[in-house]
Amino acid sequence: MTASQLIASTSKRTVARELSVEEIREIEHELTLYPDKRAVGLEALKIVQKHQGWVSDESLLAVANYLDMSTHELDGVATFFNLIFRQAVGRKVMLFCDSVSCYIMGCERIKAHITERLGIDYGETTADGEYTLLPVPCLGDCDRAPVMLMDGVQQRNLSIEKIDALLANNKNT
Repeated sequence: MTASQLIASTSKRTVARELSVEEIREIEHELTLYPDKRAVGLEALKIVQKHQGWVSDESLLAVANYLDMSTHELDGVATFFNLIFRQAVGRKVMLFCDSVSCYIMGCERIKAHITERLGIDYGETTADGEYTLLPVPCLGDCDRAPVMLMDGVQQRNLSIEKIDALLANNKNT
């Protein structure tokens, strides 16, 4: 490695951010519920995401340091669970089920309507930062397909009209 390559690689190193007092308080509470610090990894990531909206590299490093874990180990936890966001997301995350049941019940048509209305596809966020659309393999509500989870609320028996009503109602909140 040349000197310029070394300088370039060290300038890109992630520096842990400071966890907030509230994040630390909540993580400390979780530590009382588990026999091993490392078992708190997922809960700590959820706490950070609740406060920050997503888990940045700087936050991941801060949690890993706090729990005496490697960043690789903690990132493995974060990327295994599809509800931990490792990239910035919109204020409202639309977790859209694309399972077989939802597909059979017309989720592709509903998804196409969302894409047309919001101008985004899977993995994208609207220009105003309001919505992010993410696919999920199953939301466990197959008898009410198609479904999506939006702002933690399961939206069932989706239709074009229901999507339009949800988007209209969310503009007012």
